Amino acid sequence: MKNLPIPGFDLPVSNVVLGLMRIDEISAEEVRTLVGTARDEGITFFDHADIYGAHDHDCEQRFGDALQLKASDREQMIIQSKVGLRDGFWDFSKEHILESVDGSLKALRTDYLDVLLLHRPDTLMEPEEIADAFDALQTAGKVRHFGVSNQTPGQIELLRRSVRQPLLFNQVQLSITHANLLTQGIAANMNGLDQSIDRDNGILEYCRLNDITLQAWSPFQKGFFDGVFLGDREHYAELNDAIDDIAKRYDVTPTAIAVAWITRHPANMQVVLGTTKAQRVRESAAGSDLPLTREEWYRLFSAAGHLLP
Repeated sequence: MKNLPIPGFDLPVSNVVLGLMRIDEISAEEVRTLVGTARDEGITFFDHADIYGAHDHDCEQRFGDALQLKASDREQMIIQSKVGLRDGFWDFSKEHILESVDGSLKALRTDYLDVLLLHRPDTLMEPEEIADAFDALQTAGKVRHFGVSNQTPGQIELLRRSVRQPLLFNQVQLSITHANLLTQGIAANMNGLDQSIDRDNGILEYCRLNDITLQAWSPFQKGFFDGVFLGDREHYAELNDAIDDIAKRYDVTPTAIAVAWITRHPANMQVVLGTTKAQRVRESAAGSDLPLTREEWYRLFSAAGHLLP
């Protein structure tokens, strides 16, 4: 498992993350197996959000109840959660941030979060109020590190004007097929080409310049919750042929190649898994440090339908 050099962390920060947004659908024993498999594979990073599950904190509760972590086990895990999404609206108010973090800590049965992300942009956010909430959480020892999710450079800069703590992470959607963060820069300045349209305001370059680690969610999704591209030969026959060919070359599964396409990038991104299957975790972990060549990486890029002008 490849680990990333992120300042301030005592534990190794794995570049594959186990996302836990669906664990309310499985038993406590299955949760323990899933998390145990991840740890056996060298995954140290575990991702939650207050809204995951049928009700607020449901998945966090399932995690906390299933594992009932001893202090020694808790110290070997990096637990991240997110805050800000509510039923029908977003809320980055100080009151909601503090209340939600307390709910997450209670559900997870832990005294602290290693990382707290602001979950999707709230256009009504008041940076000074967020700064007060972050200060209170850090001073109380409830949150050690902070970041954002799905935010543009301008939104992050607005926060940084008030927030004292470094914003270390930005969780964004990224897969071989949903890759506008990467594809736009390749097609920059190409008139009339949809791929050249800047929809992200240079998130990739901005995060690299400011030492913000990108976390790629939905790494196997075709689009925005449109299903997975792996095995979809109706829409992605050429891509799946290329993935299968490269997978055979490295003696891994196609899942590992989909992960490796992201981890191969020099931005040192993390890949956030959303699976509840232990086998899928093992297959994904095999792509953590797979040394795809430039030719292989760009072959997958083109096979996914992206243009190399």
